[in-house]
Amino acid sequence: MEKYVSKLNEFDTQNAISLVKEKFASKLCENLNLSRVSAPLFVKQGSGINDDLNGVERPVSFDILETGEIAEVVHSLAKWKRMALLKYGFPMHAGLYTDMNAIRRDEVCDNLHSIYVDQWDWEKIITAGDRTEDYLKQTVKSIYSAVLDTAKEIEKAYPVLDCYLPQNISFVSTYELEEKYPDLTPKQREYEAAKQYGAVFIMKIGGRLKNGEKHDGRAPDYDDWNLNGDIVLYNRVLDIPFEISSMGIRVDRDSLLSQLKAENKEERTKYEFHKMLISGALPLTIGGGIGQSRLSMFLLHKAHIGEVQVSIWPEKEVLKCKAHGINLL
Repeated sequence: MEKYVSKLNEFDTQNAISLVKEKFASKLCENLNLSRVSAPLFVKQGSGINDDLNGVERPVSFDILETGEIAEVVHSLAKWKRMALLKYGFPMHAGLYTDMNAIRRDEVCDNLHSIYVDQWDWEKIITAGDRTEDYLKQTVKSIYSAVLDTAKEIEKAYPVLDCYLPQNISFVSTYELEEKYPDLTPKQREYEAAKQYGAVFIMKIGGRLKNGEKHDGRAPDYDDWNLNGDIVLYNRVLDIPFEISSMGIRVDRDSLLSQLKAENKEERTKYEFHKMLISGALPLTIGGGIGQSRLSMFLLHKAHIGEVQVSIWPEKEVLKCKAHGINLL
């Protein structure tokens, strides 16, 4: 980052961001058979619909004048999407996507993290027979194909932005990474995998590894920890593993109850979402989130997420960026 110089000025950056979002959304819909829907910015507190991420993040909340109820700004739409598929009557192997905006007040800001989050949130109905690793991998390949197609469009419009992604994405589990790199931290393992493959889907996140620790935290009530993962790219600008998506086949009744028990969160079975899932009222699904600013940052060869989104930054982050020639929006 010492020698960083943005390849695009701010005017071209804004146009390029628009192109990334337009092209990728179109390719994603085409590859996964998705339709765009509107989504909530906030949900009722205590509804069980808000995603609690790693279980410690505090949602932004406010009281509603007319009802006296407390609303929470969403962290993500993992649970809401599944209920929406049922409510809107989506057919088998069709799904939805939406532009999800969130505020994560407890995020520690740096090159990759902001208190403002923007994602393409998507969810698709599947059969019980689709709840396999093979189906998960095929879906990942479809998403990665959309990333490659978008990268080619960006390079065509801005030749200075050469695409250095491999043609195919690789797959590795957190257990395999632990076996291969037992003395490294999870993030160091991700670096080695990303550097080796260029693009990799790191599978099976949420459960405990052989050493008793987790590779990373996952809420127990949306992804099946045996059928999920992160799409991680090697970021050449920053020399780091760069996550653009967290996704997975969602919990069914058995995996939900098992994971709630493992995390001592069995009290959640009182919530409407969980009751519907346990009773079989909700469809089986696969889904995830793909960072809009993250993907823009990667494809436009930016060194800081603040170059592709507007947010509020700590003074130390502002000074650091200024020292390295990074222009925050």
